[in-house]
Amino acid sequence: MPELDILDSNNKKVGTVEASQGVFDVQCRAELVQRYVTMQMAARRGGNAATKQNKGELHGSNAKPWRQKGTGRARAGNTRSPIWRGGMTVFGPSPRSYAFGLSKKSKKIALKAVLTERLKERKFIVVDSLSLEGPKTKEAVALLAGLGLPEKTLFIVAEKNTNLQLAMRNLQKTDVLLVEGLNVFDLLAHERIVCTPAALKKIEERLS
Repeated sequence: MPELDILDSNNKKVGTVEASQGVFDVQCRAELVQRYVTMQMAARRGGNAATKQNKGELHGSNAKPWRQKGTGRARAGNTRSPIWRGGMTVFGPSPRSYAFGLSKKSKKIALKAVLTERLKERKFIVVDSLSLEGPKTKEAVALLAGLGLPEKTLFIVAEKNTNLQLAMRNLQKTDVLLVEGLNVFDLLAHERIVCTPAALKKIEERLS
């Protein structure tokens, strides 16, 4: 089993913890990782493109613009025809969702693959505690500095940590996630992943 060092807030080793081999030592499945990220990005798409596709959405009269025969012009039923300027659009776009699903099994495999790669790259860190005295940004900055972390860091917590979340929210590139919200996009988007032993255990329980 992979063994991880447990660090304190001053970046000093205070112990070790064994990570589950079934979660942090699996084969990389790049195609599933790519599919997972595509799914997340598709769910964020607006899908708001729209055109007026029926008469009820247009202004104008239902009156026939001229009589059917005898004018020399083409027959016309109303001024909102698709062939008239300002008329309806045929087969135009309408608001839609681009979201699609991925099986729970595939999601777990993708998450395990990314966690394994992050661990191999030494970008996954375990700290003994992520508790702050108060919800102050300067304490968050001090925590990052003490651990030698970049601003683009993801903190994973086992349960709601109000002080940490409030302290980190002013740092644009730093995020705090509950284990339940763990996802591939955030794991890939941050330079470092930090969690506590309790969060590590919960991650293993979720993905086992």
